[in-house]
Amino acid sequence: MSEWKTYKLGEICSKIGSGATPRGGKEAYFETEEYSLIRSQNVLDFSFSKNGLAFISEEQAKELRNVTIEKDDILLNITGDSVARVCQVPKEILPARVNQHVAIIRGNSSVINQKFLKYYLLEPSFKGYMLGMSSSGATRNALTKVMIENFEIKLPDLPTQTQIAQILTSLDDKIELNLQMNQTLEAMAQAIFKEWFVDFKFPNFDGELVDSLPKGWKHEPMDENIEFLNGLALQKFPPLNEDDFLPVIKIRELKQGFTNASDKASTELPEKYVIYDGDILFSWSGSLEVVLWCEGKGALNQHLFKVSSDVYPKWFYFFWAREYLPLYKSIAEGKATTMGHIQRRHLTETIINVPDVELMDLADSILSPLLNRIQENKIQIQSLTQTRDTLLPKLMTGKLELV
Repeated sequence: MSEWKTYKLGEICSKIGSGATPRGGKEAYFETEEYSLIRSQNVLDFSFSKNGLAFISEEQAKELRNVTIEKDDILLNITGDSVARVCQVPKEILPARVNQHVAIIRGNSSVINQKFLKYYLLEPSFKGYMLGMSSSGATRNALTKVMIENFEIKLPDLPTQTQIAQILTSLDDKIELNLQMNQTLEAMAQAIFKEWFVDFKFPNFDGELVDSLPKGWKHEPMDENIEFLNGLALQKFPPLNEDDFLPVIKIRELKQGFTNASDKASTELPEKYVIYDGDILFSWSGSLEVVLWCEGKGALNQHLFKVSSDVYPKWFYFFWAREYLPLYKSIAEGKATTMGHIQRRHLTETIINVPDVELMDLADSILSPLLNRIQENKIQIQSLTQTRDTLLPKLMTGKLELV
């Protein structure tokens, strides 16, 4: 690394700048338009989220033409709780602009590889530096244009930058491929489940119903043969020591996996409250979600159910819970409390359709392999992510020599 040269970011970038919210605020957005407007919620570390992507008109875009996004631009969140999150813009959302909470960073290609710069900004110690800068002397976390221009970074020669970027990009590309594959597999499996078990459009069915069900089927409450185990108040089960603990799974972990901020619990919990890859978890309070957990061994916190059954296959209770999730969310939203939730009686009041053995076996032969593939992909994503996160600081600081 002694051969790496130090630059200020402003010296090697042709563009550093943020945009603005169009006049009229949210009321000025469109459901679909020619121009995307990137906001802080779209910028995640390593990846771009299309959730909540706003759109603006050509006239509005002209007012923001000084923050026109180009292919491979880096996006940096510069305000609020998401400050210092970094990703690269995906080409499929172009043409695009950014609002005032997101900065564009465009390096000079004769000096710096744009993908290398993205990973440099994501390197843990540099991210820590940005977070520290954002909280200095302000009531709200913020990075200014001057701060960004004065960031000092060390660069190897361009061929080395390109080689480092290719190593890390190959891992991210595989992660993204698995994520996209899982989206397709989940959509396919959920569609088959709904068509067969909700709409009764399964193979060889003649359409005749008896008491609103196909012959041989039955109705039963969601929780009759499916167990919803609530977690524990794990502050009552502290870890034995700093090296011997189970990370605690709360609602936050359902969304982002384990982090350094995750709580710790004793390894001597009753076994039924220990979660493993492949378990189905259902957050019944706050942000209601049903997920196939594949983030590693952990401890089940209160406000989460572990969903299981000695009678039915995993896909059956997973997709039934997913099917009723919109209903459960509407119930929770109607609670006059600070944190919406559902109660156990809502599970009992939820009626599911149970098929005859023949159809259950046929569905199992199709849906079990799909769910198993989703699980395998999620576990591989975790492995690839750990590999990338291990290599990243070593490559970005020259501690790992390339040959």
